[in-house]
Amino acid sequence: MDINYLQSFITVVEAGSFAEAARRLDLTSAAVAARIKALEDDMGVELVRRSGRSVKPTASGMRIIESTRSVVRQIRDMRAMAMDRNNQGELRLGCFVSAMTNILPPILKRLYDIYPEASVFVTPGASIELCRKVAAGELDAAIVVEPQFAVAKHCVWQKFMEEPLLVIAPAHMLGRNAHDVLTSEPFLRYDRSVYGGQLADRYLRDHDLHPRQRLEINSLSSIAVMVHEGLGVSLVPDWSAMWQSLDIIQIPLPGRTLVRRNGLVWNQHGHHARLAACIHEQARAVFGTGNAGP
Repeated sequence: MDINYLQSFITVVEAGSFAEAARRLDLTSAAVAARIKALEDDMGVELVRRSGRSVKPTASGMRIIESTRSVVRQIRDMRAMAMDRNNQGELRLGCFVSAMTNILPPILKRLYDIYPEASVFVTPGASIELCRKVAAGELDAAIVVEPQFAVAKHCVWQKFMEEPLLVIAPAHMLGRNAHDVLTSEPFLRYDRSVYGGQLADRYLRDHDLHPRQRLEINSLSSIAVMVHEGLGVSLVPDWSAMWQSLDIIQIPLPGRTLVRRNGLVWNQHGHHARLAACIHEQARAVFGTGNAGP
């Protein structure tokens, strides 16, 4: 039984569709569907069932999903330990999606400078879901936006990065006032279902600003490119590293603004607690925020 097929089954169940699972696995939807079909043929039961555009696990699929997760974890740990007798298995690290390109790489670079033989499996996802997985033992640690709830007692969350809200706009708007830009130009809203978008929405309401919304999207990189293309302006957490190659400007907000905090959550009693703490230490060294308080 191919571990890739098992991982595809897990991802389909978590994503709720073949299309989203394919995006997460960097495969085509047809390839994911073929893997699931092969797994079903091997086991002799139907594991998932289409319902419109969504996919849901069958009763058989629900009965084996946790065992499947456990098997995949054990196989990865065995592979990691087989490569090095001193290796204690694979670190399962979650990372919120927009941090995959500019936060995760420099952290891992410093980690591998210290532990060149470390084996890490990275899972992208939403911060809330990643926190749940760490608490449930499905992940050892996760890079997440500050949880707006108390983490599990056996877990700890510590920040390593702060991102104040600011306005991003096409370069030709240099010199204009942030509030004027927000209320007079087409507005590209950061999705209010995620914490950064909620902060932006709170700022607009607190200052009685009513932008002319053009669209709402959950992708900071897409918003930045759209601003570069002249489609509008936006109010987002400071994600400067992603904008350096784009023809856009940052306009600071007047006075004190709201801040999004990013950090690491990990199981402080887990098998990889020491390695997780090292990841946080390296993140602090890269991004410069040290303590865990607000």
